[in-house]
Amino acid sequence: MVKRGRSGIASYRLCRAGVVLAAILLAACTSTPPDNVPLAGNPAPAKQADTTMSPAVLREHQRILATYGGVYNDQRLQTMIEQLVERLVAVSEKPDLHYKVTILNSQSINAFALPTGQLYVTRGLIALADDDSELASVIAHEMGHVIARHAELREKEEQQVDLVNRVVNDVVSDPEAGALALAKSKLELASFSQKQEFEADAIGIRIAAHAGYDPYGAARFLTALERNSELKPEQSNAINPAAPDFLSSHPSTPERVTQAIAEARQYKPPASVSPAEREQARDAYYGDIDGIVYGEDPSEGFVRGRRFLHPKLGFTFTAPEGFALDNTAQAVLGVKRGGGEALRFDVVRVPAEQTLAQYLTSGWIENIDPATVEDVTVNGFPGATAVAKGDQWDFRLYAIRFGSDVYRFIFAAKHRTPDTDRAFREAVNTFRRMSLAEIEQAKPLRLKIVKVAPGDTVEKLAARMAVADRAADRFRVLNGLEAGDRLKPGSEVKIVVE
Repeated sequence: MVKRGRSGIASYRLCRAGVVLAAILLAACTSTPPDNVPLAGNPAPAKQADTTMSPAVLREHQRILATYGGVYNDQRLQTMIEQLVERLVAVSEKPDLHYKVTILNSQSINAFALPTGQLYVTRGLIALADDDSELASVIAHEMGHVIARHAELREKEEQQVDLVNRVVNDVVSDPEAGALALAKSKLELASFSQKQEFEADAIGIRIAAHAGYDPYGAARFLTALERNSELKPEQSNAINPAAPDFLSSHPSTPERVTQAIAEARQYKPPASVSPAEREQARDAYYGDIDGIVYGEDPSEGFVRGRRFLHPKLGFTFTAPEGFALDNTAQAVLGVKRGGGEALRFDVVRVPAEQTLAQYLTSGWIENIDPATVEDVTVNGFPGATAVAKGDQWDFRLYAIRFGSDVYRFIFAAKHRTPDTDRAFREAVNTFRRMSLAEIEQAKPLRLKIVKVAPGDTVEKLAARMAVADRAADRFRVLNGLEAGDRLKPGSEVKIVVE
């Protein structure tokens, strides 16, 4: 998904004291307008939003939809989840609370709740869950945050940290004393948030167990979540320089798994659910999720290996050799194996009367070398290129006019050389209009539920998966299988198909 800014110009800074890569890939030093919308248009609001939400909640709801690809409309899934929520609410500490569920059209694995009872779950999370008990554990966890009023408590803690921060900046003259005070306040906030997560886990497991769901579903899903995160390319960490550290507000997954198992033991012994009962619950859940979109939705653009395609807008390009792409809400990001090169692809509005060479030197990025600015043509489309230099990274910039929009390629290299420049130029020259046949063939990947035939193995079924890499590992994670587990003929499994 690529976004455009309100004014069409995002102001990038080559950060002097931080990680320059963050400025380019994550716009960490960018003043991004608050009302960015997906390039493909505003997502449809949830049906209930117009009449039952306050203006403030509606604004937050619409922001969430814009960030997560809008609403995923599937009445079968919607009904299944609403019935699941009804079961959970009926046995919760506050059965009078009213919840409204929105399924988000995003491949990310996430769920969250607003204090008003708006519940959100992504289709990526629904696809990863292996039965209704796992999904119930996640939704009950989010209900736990609402029941315990964690959002209000969190806001008070953040206000306290902000107060300490202002005192440190405005009053404290001793730098070491100020640093210690600020560090202490952050540690207290992190500890408070960790307590919230564990408390929400405990509340969620209790609600799920009382509603008749397997209380060990929480531990199974957290394990699947951890295993799924291990499938991401190693260099993907370079895309997010602000990786969690010991001050992270969320406890690590292993801690939560251990705690979740301990909580579940209060309601049932570990082997209380028979394999036959587990299989029956899984088969029923698989029937509900059969055909769900998996991965990116082509309406927002999608990645296939090194190639990015946007059939709705009608263009495609291929990243340089060795790059891994990530289609985020703000831009298409890429990092080369080893982390020495990176790219960002996004879109802006540039007035028709402004040349692209003028745009490159209009101040949206610092340290442009005027001698490197030149006009180019990319597969018939007018463009311009230039070089900028930061403290630690060198940048090659391209702007290409395609229809009424201008697309930007921002390439970063720790050491720009003729070879890196050539690779960047070759990648930009793959930017082209898609043919009608390509657009028609650009279909989303989907989950398909199939029966295991005699002789089927993990490797055999994984070979049918339409995934770019590590098909067997992805098959195991999707189906809750450990290494060495064998498939049972006649049982059902998930595979990913075009």
